[in-house]
Amino acid sequence: MKVFFLDSVHPVLHERLTKVGCECIDATKYSIEQLVTQRTEVEGIVVRARIVFNEALLCQFENLKFIARSGSGLENIDVLYCKRKGIRFFNSPEGNRNAVAEHALGMLLSLMNNLSLANDQIRQGQWKREENRGEELDGKTIGIIGFGNNGSAFAKKLRGFDVKILAYDKYKQGFGDAQVQECTLEAIFTEADVLSLHIPQNKETFGMVNDTFIQSFSKPIYLLNLSRGKIVQTEALLKGIEEKKIKAAGLDVLEYESKDFESMFSNEIPTALTGLIQSKKVLLTPHIGGWSKESYFKLSDVLADKIIDQMFH
Repeated sequence: MKVFFLDSVHPVLHERLTKVGCECIDATKYSIEQLVTQRTEVEGIVVRARIVFNEALLCQFENLKFIARSGSGLENIDVLYCKRKGIRFFNSPEGNRNAVAEHALGMLLSLMNNLSLANDQIRQGQWKREENRGEELDGKTIGIIGFGNNGSAFAKKLRGFDVKILAYDKYKQGFGDAQVQECTLEAIFTEADVLSLHIPQNKETFGMVNDTFIQSFSKPIYLLNLSRGKIVQTEALLKGIEEKKIKAAGLDVLEYESKDFESMFSNEIPTALTGLIQSKKVLLTPHIGGWSKESYFKLSDVLADKIIDQMFH
């Protein structure tokens, strides 16, 4: 089986697929046009986010047996088309869920204790203690929307704190336990001090966090988004901060990211993005929540497990 690697991933995936008889082809510099010229040869595809595989593109690969994404989301793959045509599709959220959860916790503690802001102030010769008095996490109610791999991993990281964890997942039930209370979205609106988003980007979630959503919270919240940038409307977020509905926000993903997650500043910077950058109430990172040294290996190792189990056994 010929497998085309369109993005760089950990070598363990290449090594393990080779051992089961695959011919792994380095196509990391291929354009879409170059890939299509070899459409009859393509039996497997490994991708991160560089190329969007919609129906118009996928239908050209008549011998395609599987497509595997190194990462958690599948928004760049037309999974409905794959299902219709019997093309297997794989992702590997198990590989970076721990990294995402640790990053979320780090962002939250930094925001609540003004760590980034205080660090910048000291480097500018300012010593502000009272202005940077923080809040403790203990006693707070944490609302988690999306209780898949990342949401459940974040809840696990919170076990060392005396917090109440509420979790809502539209597509999942029966996951509550002694530490996590399964709840409605309305309960999160009413009780949450912190909101952490761990949901995929799709038609339902695109722009979900808007003015109406933010105004629904009874208390001012800390907002964390480590899912997809376009779930949160930046202008609504800035308005929420200005109106003190949002105490602070930790964003590892941004509305204005490129589709491959590799750039953001190649075009003119939107006014709302400038507002985020200038705000002292926002902590930003460049989509590195699941980007640890350990997850680099695990993302590929998990993919290898799934591909070999379903395609070669």
